Amino acid sequence: MNIRSLTRGDGVVIGAAVLLFIASFLNFYESSFSTGVKAWDLLGVVMSFHLAGVIAAALIVTARALPQPRKVVGLDLGQFGVALSVFAAWTGLWYLLGDGSAGGGLILGFIAALVMAGAAVATPIVPALKAALIGAPRPQTPQPYGGQPGIPGQGYGYPAGQQPYGTQGQPQPYGAPAGGPAAAAQQNGPSQGGAAPAGDFSPFWFAVPVARPLFGEDGSPSPIAELAPGTWYLAVEQRGPALVAQTQDGRRGVLQDTSGIQRG
Repeated sequence: MNIRSLTRGDGVVIGAAVLLFIASFLNFYESSFSTGVKAWDLLGVVMSFHLAGVIAAALIVTARALPQPRKVVGLDLGQFGVALSVFAAWTGLWYLLGDGSAGGGLILGFIAALVMAGAAVATPIVPALKAALIGAPRPQTPQPYGGQPGIPGQGYGYPAGQQPYGTQGQPQPYGAPAGGPAAAAQQNGPSQGGAAPAGDFSPFWFAVPVARPLFGEDGSPSPIAELAPGTWYLAVEQRGPALVAQTQDGRRGVLQDTSGIQRG
């Protein structure tokens, strides 16, 4: 599971689920004859309202974090979770309107369920909610084991005076081939599409804000890989608004949606 694929909308869903669970321990109905009735005293209430909302959030977050979509009875886990969150909010509304003795737990739970359902439905269409919850880390130069600060190239396993990453003072991201982006782009030769790179284009490292498909250079509509947030990829060529990207295992493909990418 890749938690870096979670979005801000997923963060709102998680927060609302926590609030909904807390509300289940507060008074669901107020009573002048007792200390009140909690949701856990009413099995139908806690199952159809509070636990339904918590399970919905778990399904939504799990579906987002999984590398491949999973289905239950023909429905995607995320879609099933969204539908369940709407059901929980609808159930809370009926409980709220059906009795005049609503307690703090019912009111707070309904607000939490309503926020959860709204975030679950709006995340795929609102850019602010589609943004990554945890941004990709910036490329850093790790200090080799046993290395001395200020003396590059003298870490464990590297002869004195030599750069451990194959460049002259240029840091590379973890897992980057020696020699920098340009050298990595040359390791596999020209792209399979046969098109020459633009004259003013230089290879660079980048990360995507959300999971995005990588399509074959032959124009096939089926993705050959999926780029995940939190991982650095190498852009080796630009084709109009699209980029030809190279994965860690050497596969190349076309990234059609380049909006919001983070350059290394």
